[in-house]
Amino acid sequence: MLFIEYPKCSTCKKAKKFLDDNKESYVDRDIVKDNPTKEELRLWIKKSGKDIQKFFNTSGMKYRELNLKDTLKKLDFEAKLDILASDGMLVKRPLLIMDEYILIGFKKDEWDKIL
Repeated sequence: MLFIEYPKCSTCKKAKKFLDDNKESYVDRDIVKDNPTKEELRLWIKKSGKDIQKFFNTSGMKYRELNLKDTLKKLDFEAKLDILASDGMLVKRPLLIMDEYILIGFKKDEWDKIL
């Protein structure tokens, strides 16, 4: 499993504790130091079956600074993907990347069910 996090994020810390408490093995990746590439994001979005919008950190400062709430409505998938890949702080986190599942954000019930 690949665990993508922002180390200062309290939700990411909870998710990491959950993985550790459940003795799950994972590779840890800092989303700011090693931002997901456009191709990684494309693959994960497709694999997740979710809309690209779910991958945006809509509560983040960067999202608000760029006024993406209104801007994204006017853009196609490729343009949204370009924006998402431009800055790790725009990506919803944590992300847990597995062979069959992609978990976006930390929802304990969902993680319990999948893991």
